[in-house]
Amino acid sequence: MDFAAPQFWIALLQIVAIDIVLGGDNAVVIGLACRRLPERQRRLGILYGMAGAVGLRVVLIMFAVTLLAVPYLKIIGAALLVWIGVKLLLPEPDEGGHHIEAGATLGAAIKTIIVADAVMSLDNVIAIAGAAGDSKFLVVFGLLLSIPIIMLGSQLVIKLMDRFPVVIVLGGALLGWIAGGMLVSDVATAAWFEARLGSFTWIGSAIGALVVVIAGKTIASRIEARRAPLESLAASDAGEGRHGK
Repeated sequence: MDFAAPQFWIALLQIVAIDIVLGGDNAVVIGLACRRLPERQRRLGILYGMAGAVGLRVVLIMFAVTLLAVPYLKIIGAALLVWIGVKLLLPEPDEGGHHIEAGATLGAAIKTIIVADAVMSLDNVIAIAGAAGDSKFLVVFGLLLSIPIIMLGSQLVIKLMDRFPVVIVLGGALLGWIAGGMLVSDVATAAWFEARLGSFTWIGSAIGALVVVIAGKTIASRIEARRAPLESLAASDAGEGRHGK
């Protein structure tokens, strides 16, 4: 592709927009997955998550066109995103007073990031491949540009979640929204949904967001309800121990 050609700069601007919009999704996942890590472990989690996201895109970009035509692949990915979204909305696990090693927690965060990135990178690499055409330079540029976007976005998401817990709910809803969009756009289901929803296929995304938030909040409330008697008993025992002394 000729650097002086208008098509080159149009494609370049398209890739920048794709990275900003879709790279932000990966940043949300990394931020959500790393929010429970100790402060000194968060940067490491972000670095691993960023490396995983970019590495997956490098691999997937080679098969972008083929992946687009594989039936049911997006449906499987949508199911995984819903599961991840619900899981991230659940309260922190009860440690029972025992110390959990930072390495173990970091490993769990990295696993979550890798699974989510594998799903969410599909749309990104397909979009970049389509915008880049036959230009290897634009493909590489798109991948490299995603690095600072993901890294800076992840740090911003974590800071927002620490200050505003509602961001966690919004992040889970975003994962559900993406999952719903993937479900209605899969090769095996796109025609069926388009025939029934027409231009309102965004309804699938909205339903996906609602499913994640409602399921996550429902399961979280049940977990908290089961914990409440145990925490009350533990507090009572601690009080009796102090009075006994």
